[in-house]
Amino acid sequence: MLKFIDPDHPFYRPLWIRLLIVGLCAVWTAVEFMSDQTIWGMIFLAVTAYTACALLIFYKPKQSGDDKTDPADGPK
Repeated sequence: MLKFIDPDHPFYRPLWIRLLIVGLCAVWTAVEFMSDQTIWGMIFLAVTAYTACALLIFYKPKQSGDDKTDPADGPK
């Protein structure tokens, strides 16, 4: 599946960065709606919902031992 945001990237590890990204998307959504740009407002509402889901709701930080492969799995 295509990921627009890769939550496993180390850039997204700090909570304040994830909150800032979702907050900026939400502010831009409000700007579009307040300037009567309904279509762009709906587009950015979807972007805000996607970033909130990817970076806040379903975010699971990668543990330091998660990148090790199980020898029984074989090469990938």
